[in-house]
Amino acid sequence: MSQRQGVDLSYEDGARAVELARESVESYVRHGQREQPGSMREAFYERTGAFVRLESTRGRGSLRGCAGGYRSGDQLGHVIVDAAIEAASEDSCGSEVRPSELPNLTVSVCTVKSVVLTDDPLADLELGTHGAAIDGGEGGWLYPTVPVENDWSAREYLDRTCRKAKLAPGAWQDDDVVVTLFEGQVFREREADGSIEEV
Repeated sequence: MSQRQGVDLSYEDGARAVELARESVESYVRHGQREQPGSMREAFYERTGAFVRLESTRGRGSLRGCAGGYRSGDQLGHVIVDAAIEAASEDSCGSEVRPSELPNLTVSVCTVKSVVLTDDPLADLELGTHGAAIDGGEGGWLYPTVPVENDWSAREYLDRTCRKAKLAPGAWQDDDVVVTLFEGQVFREREADGSIEEV
């Protein structure tokens, strides 16, 4: 197991990351434009990965879009903007977010704090702390909070990450499939365009 460091955000940085993601989604959905991060907080100049997740608050709620990556050579502020736009696009969950949906979306951002390269993901994975990414098939990843929200075991979490990568459950045990664990900080809106919490 080896680790590579990312960035450690303060609550203020995390809250701004969520605000930037929401502004980026709204600018893209309403005007088809890419939001510029503008004058960024110091942490946003770090080169690290990030993910953005959009969830609908209508009915029983559902995933509306997700995008990002655990590694990036770009500055965090730009990674957040790009991930937010991709999450709102039709490439993410099959249909583009419409302007009428914006009031009913919650936005969350997961910034990568460290990356763990592992030969034994089942032993090294800490549920609720690590996100999992599969390099193989079409590639796939899941947020660190997902297994806790769904009461999954570590094995089920890895199996479902494989399915997201269009691989058979259990493929994470194959020699030609690379599993990367990433420790992330997750900040999210408690309700659509509402107050922000660190999870």
